[in-house]
Amino acid sequence: MTEPAFDHARLQRIRAVMSGYVDRGEIPGLVTLVARRDELHVEAVGTRALNGSDPMQRDTIFRIASLTKPIAAAAAMILVEECRLRLDEPVDRWLPELAGRRVLRRIDAELDDTVPARRSITLRDLLTQRLGIGSVMAPPGTYPIQRAMAELCIGGDGPPKPALTPPTDEWIRRLGSLPLLHHPGDQWCYHIGMDVVGVLVARASGGSFGEFLQERVFAPLGMRDTGFYVPPGKRQRFPECYASAADGPGLALYDGIEDSLWGQTPPFESGGGGLVSTVDDYHAFCRMLLNKGRHGGERILSRASVELMTTDQLTQEQRDANPIFFEGNSGWGFGMGVGTRRDDLATVPGRFGWTGGVGTSAYSDPQEDLIGILMTQRLLDTPQPPTVLTDFWTTTYQAIAD
Repeated sequence: MTEPAFDHARLQRIRAVMSGYVDRGEIPGLVTLVARRDELHVEAVGTRALNGSDPMQRDTIFRIASLTKPIAAAAAMILVEECRLRLDEPVDRWLPELAGRRVLRRIDAELDDTVPARRSITLRDLLTQRLGIGSVMAPPGTYPIQRAMAELCIGGDGPPKPALTPPTDEWIRRLGSLPLLHHPGDQWCYHIGMDVVGVLVARASGGSFGEFLQERVFAPLGMRDTGFYVPPGKRQRFPECYASAADGPGLALYDGIEDSLWGQTPPFESGGGGLVSTVDDYHAFCRMLLNKGRHGGERILSRASVELMTTDQLTQEQRDANPIFFEGNSGWGFGMGVGTRRDDLATVPGRFGWTGGVGTSAYSDPQEDLIGILMTQRLLDTPQPPTVLTDFWTTTYQAIAD
C-alpha cells in the first residue's frame, strides 16, 4: 500500500488557520495549494472583494508580482540551451543601452560622481541580480539615485504598476542613462535585473517577451490563465487588491477590476513582477522544475539548467549584505531564492521559490517532493513577512506524513 503524502487530520489545519485571517478581516480571500507526490489539495477561502459576496474560487486569477522572476529565468535558460544567449557573454550585443557602464563612487553620490565599470554586464549578472543596480533599501528619496529611478519610472521602489511603466525600448534607454550602484558581479540588488532579463529575451528571440513565454513556457505547460494582463472575458475571475489603510487599521483598495493596472496589454512586460496567474497554472510551472525540467513527456529545460537555477549563486558577503532578504538561511539562484540552512519548519536546504509583493508565495522542496502555493490579494507592505505567509508554510510542513 502506498503511504499517504500528508497527514490528513493535520492537513485540515491549513484551511482552519487561513480562514482565521479572513474571519478577522485581515484578508478578503485567498487560495492555497499543497502537493506532494501524487496528492494535490487546493482550498479557496473568503471572497474576491472586501465585503463582497463573490466567493474566492480555485481558478481565481491573481497578480503574482515577483513570482514572475523564476518564469523569466526559465525563459532565459531556454535561450541559453539553444546557444542564442550565453551566461558569461556581455549583453551589450542585445542591449547596447547597457554598454559602457559607469558606477557611483558612493551610494549617496550625485549621479555624475562616477568611475568606469570594471567590466560589462552578463546574463549571469542579470539572473543572479548582480548587474549592479536594483532596489535601494532606504526610505524613498534618501539618495539621488533613488530619486532619479523614481522620476524615470524604472521600478523596484514599490508595488508593481504595469500600466504606468514606460514602453520596453524607452524603459531600457532610461535605465541605461543611470549609473550603477555597484560594479557588475560585486553585490546583489533586488528586482531590476529580472526586468532586464525580459528585455533581453525579447530581443534575442525576435519577438515580445510575452510571445516567447506563451510559445515556449505557458502553452507547453498548459498555463492557460497566465499572462501580462487579464482579458475582459476573464475579469469575473479577477479579485480586487488591497493594501494597509494609510489612516489606521483596515484595508484600502490598491487595484480594482474594471480600471485595473493589469486590465490591458502593458507597455512594458516586466520579467521582475508583471504576470497574473492561478494556483493551478503556477503549480504546473513548479512541478516542471521539481521534475528537473520535464512536464509529462515533454522537456522544457534540461536537468542541468534546473539544477543551476536552483543552486545558490551568491557569496557569503553578498548574502550578509542583504539580511532582509536572506536572513542567514537562504541565498539566490537564477531568478529565485534557495534555502541553505534549516532554522524553522519551512526553511530547509535545497528548497527553492520566491514570494511576490502582492501577497503570493510559491516554493518547492525536492527532498520532500513538496510544492506549496499561497495566493492572496493583500499587498506585503512591511519589511517583515506577514504572519499569513509564515503560518501557511508552518501548517504545510507539519501536515507532511512521516
